Amino acid sequence: MQTPTYDIHLVCGCTGAGKSTYSFQLARELHAVRFAIDEWMQVLHNQDKPAELRFEWFYDRVQRNCLQMRNMAEQIVPLGRACIFDCGFTNSHERGIFTNWAEEHGFSTQLHYVDVPTDIRWQRVLKRNAEQAETFQFEVTREMFDGINAMWEPPSEEEMHRFNGVRITD
Repeated sequence: MQTPTYDIHLVCGCTGAGKSTYSFQLARELHAVRFAIDEWMQVLHNQDKPAELRFEWFYDRVQRNCLQMRNMAEQIVPLGRACIFDCGFTNSHERGIFTNWAEEHGFSTQLHYVDVPTDIRWQRVLKRNAEQAETFQFEVTREMFDGINAMWEPPSEEEMHRFNGVRITD
């Protein structure tokens, strides 16, 4: 991974792309602080989720967690440490929340796009569900996978250029 120094690293990709694995690697390489939405959701909210999971319930908690992550990064970056956000960033709006925040604080940003074909991603999800290894936080069902897939909007060339984007294919 050839990565210049940036304050903020946003790792995006659809479910099963390998964002968490990549984020762990990047954090080790950069000696950076890593924030992963799946971990926060698992620890703080998933035990309280309703039997019938509504998108609104999930989305509200994701947004609150991401706000707290950004608040923490505002304390960390001035100390000379980069922050890595493994938060999915399903569309340009979600990425924009973070890139606008970074620009407002004068933080340099790099966008990392983990780009993997759908069939490979689904096989990875099945393997992760079965093995429940390091990056496992909760079981991803086919319904969840297809739902996120339908919402997924890859970064545009303009986004990639504007935010020093790197595409990771695996």
